[in-house]
Amino acid sequence: MSQDKNKAVKDLTEGEPAKLIFFFTLPLIAGNIFQQLYGFVDTLIVGRFLGVHALAAVGCTGALMFLMLGFVMGLTSGLSIYTGQRFGAKDEVGIRQSVAACTIISLTASLILTVVGVTFCKDLLILMDTPPEIIDGAYSFISIIYAGMIGFVMLQMQTNIVRALGDSKMPTVIQAVTLTINIILEPIAIIVLNGGIPGAALATIVSLAIGNIICFIYIKKRVPILHTRREDWRLNKKVLWEHIRIGLPMGFQSSIIAIGAVVMQGALNGLGATAVAATSAAMRVDSIAVMPMMSFGVAMAAYTAQNYGARKFARIAEGVKKCIYMSCSFSIAIAVVLVLFGTDVMYLFIGDGHQQIIDYGQQFFIINGGCYWILSLLFIFRFTLQGLGQSVVPTIAGVMELIMRVITAVFLVDAFGYVGACLAAPLAWIGACVPLAVSYFMTRKELRRAHAQEYQTDI
Repeated sequence: MSQDKNKAVKDLTEGEPAKLIFFFTLPLIAGNIFQQLYGFVDTLIVGRFLGVHALAAVGCTGALMFLMLGFVMGLTSGLSIYTGQRFGAKDEVGIRQSVAACTIISLTASLILTVVGVTFCKDLLILMDTPPEIIDGAYSFISIIYAGMIGFVMLQMQTNIVRALGDSKMPTVIQAVTLTINIILEPIAIIVLNGGIPGAALATIVSLAIGNIICFIYIKKRVPILHTRREDWRLNKKVLWEHIRIGLPMGFQSSIIAIGAVVMQGALNGLGATAVAATSAAMRVDSIAVMPMMSFGVAMAAYTAQNYGARKFARIAEGVKKCIYMSCSFSIAIAVVLVLFGTDVMYLFIGDGHQQIIDYGQQFFIINGGCYWILSLLFIFRFTLQGLGQSVVPTIAGVMELIMRVITAVFLVDAFGYVGACLAAPLAWIGACVPLAVSYFMTRKELRRAHAQEYQTDI
């Protein structure tokens, strides 16, 4: 496999694991932060220019966006695992077939998700007990986002395939350009064109469409290894199944987690618009704060997939150990910054005169930030197992997250009010991390045995 014609790709099966993971992760951190900044910008601009009720309206759709977009992110990440494994095995035909399979499955998923999302989003908002004063604004926003689902799906698919080949830089650049376009278009849509909340959603859809075009052109010009041929589209059932086997469980796992978030949002809505607005703003900050931990996990998926395809099992365990040191250190540092300065960022959303919202936000940051190290381990174990092609235990972990969030919504919110709601995420992380950790250490023993057997055979 010639890398001279594919300068963008990066072989993660050679070199010092810690260095490879760290420098692969840095662009991922920036890219994932840019991804989260879509919601951040929506909330910031809407809250500043349209008021607290509009902020709550857009904010309360966060769980519904996570429900659908989380599935998309999980699905496309899972599909690209096979691409990374084929790249590690130096199988160029397998890589091209994987691109074709990813495209077919992603387009099909886009159509299904759009129809289901647009049809049922109003019912879900009602089911979540969305306050009457914000439900119309929430519906106008989320229905447009769902209608443009294909833009998000295809952008995620293209960038995940590029990352699977070891290039984490260009997807970050594309996301940065897409976000910049969104930042420019959104105030124009809201203020100049008087588009209100629907205008904010439309600006996001347009920016995603432009991002897709940029990514397609980049692959066409710079990554010829991803250029498919006519015969690559004649896929056999085995190739499709290998993608679906990993991709669908990862997508459903994210959706299962999101269902728990929807249940929690319903409990939170019962606390009133003030609690909803506070959590909306705090979660936007939180979602950016956790991106370094998530990025280390995503890096481990690509690193593990390539080394598993190359059958370099010992490097996988070494990479996990080094990644734990780096990610947990990041998580502690970020938690300290968030507790000290998180409320200052909250003021960006709501301005002065809303002290109760600020106080709620501080409670949220203290409780969640103190448990970031658990989330760090969760991401590393989950993505490593997924990079190995495993889907059952990560799905079980997703179910555990759902169970813990439901327990919190049913019992702790009534008993402790807003503090109870803040406990939902940490308890969910603990519930998910236990089965993932057990499964990883069991898998590590199996990989060590496989490594020993192959070493003896080579001798």
